[in-house]
Amino acid sequence: MNIVSFGGGTNSAALLIGLYKHKIPIDLITFADTGAEHPHTYQFIEIINQWLAEHGMPQITVVQYVDRYGNRLSLETECLRSHTLPSIAYGHKRCSQKHKIAPQEKFCNNYPPCRKVWSRGKKVVKFIGYDAGEYYRSDKVLLRDLADPKYSKWYPLMEWGWDRAACIRAIEAADLPQPGKSSCFFCPSMRAEEIIDLREHYPDLFRRALALEDNARANLKTVQGLGRNYSWRERFGKEFI
Repeated sequence: MNIVSFGGGTNSAALLIGLYKHKIPIDLITFADTGAEHPHTYQFIEIINQWLAEHGMPQITVVQYVDRYGNRLSLETECLRSHTLPSIAYGHKRCSQKHKIAPQEKFCNNYPPCRKVWSRGKKVVKFIGYDAGEYYRSDKVLLRDLADPKYSKWYPLMEWGWDRAACIRAIEAADLPQPGKSSCFFCPSMRAEEIIDLREHYPDLFRRALALEDNARANLKTVQGLGRNYSWRERFGKEFI
């Protein structure tokens, strides 16, 4: 049982292309939708799904976080209800764990083919899209990977020697557009030029990001806003209502 956790960006797109080129079969591809991805990510999923179909590979299974009552809960809604910013603004990665990792794990835990593998005492092979320039990331989780009772982790891009530039070339060679950066449109890790691009091309999404920041302002004690040490509104959106 071979699965891919598709992140929506350059590395994970190149990973799918590379697995096809190396004739490595894939049984399941999952993508966790926070409900706040950039438009180009949603567009790219449609494009690569068509490529996957043309190459005899499975379509991407989109999963989402749901609350204990079974209701869809996006990261944006959660932040608005709690009057907070995404946890990464405070130096934590709980938003990624809750809205990206957990929904995919939950899906696999209930997916019959995965359960069948585990019932035989075997591990599901999970392909991870760290490129050849990211050994520090795989080294950091090596012991945890080895101790994982359910998954055998494999980092093909590293094995093939594909760095970021090679991933970009592989996407170009497959006649696919570059997917762009995958993140929420209000991610505190966005650079200034990315925030400006959002404001210029997707003003409605930019307004929603400002509204999320405004909604949390009364509770901000250790950070200034979505920029951590600065407010998106003060630096980029004073004229937006």
